[in-house]
Amino acid sequence: MRHDLPITVTHEVRDRCLCLHLQRAARAIGRQFDEALKPVGLTNGQFSILMSLNRPLPPKLGDLARFLAMDRTTLTANLKPLERRGLVCVTPDETDRRSRRLSLTDAGRDTLVRAVPIWRKTHDDVDGALTKGTSAHLLPDLVAISNLGSVAVR
Repeated sequence: MRHDLPITVTHEVRDRCLCLHLQRAARAIGRQFDEALKPVGLTNGQFSILMSLNRPLPPKLGDLARFLAMDRTTLTANLKPLERRGLVCVTPDETDRRSRRLSLTDAGRDTLVRAVPIWRKTHDDVDGALTKGTSAHLLPDLVAISNLGSVAVR
């Protein structure tokens, strides 16, 4: 027996679904930042990983995965090219040899220094395209959504 949904349900999801629109927006903004960060050899995801490592104490891999809302396996796979390029160092935790700590290398810090002005310019361009002219209105809601189950940067 075949069951069809009326087209009105499709329209309801199209017009109301936060998940759909957040995914579409994430892909679009991701492409924009990927293109902008090409001159420094980073993707937007790599920039986020490197930036999240710019802190006084090297985080544990699991803590960083939670902060980035990634599973450990995905984060590990994303770290490999950064590690091969010498931008990130992965070392065993001194107190728990099963855990790994992540830190920026000097080359990683230098890459971030070159990437931040590009990020700022691209972010300003994105802000200008928003209906209210700035992400300040959107950011608190996105942070509230994304912080479900993640940890803060210290």
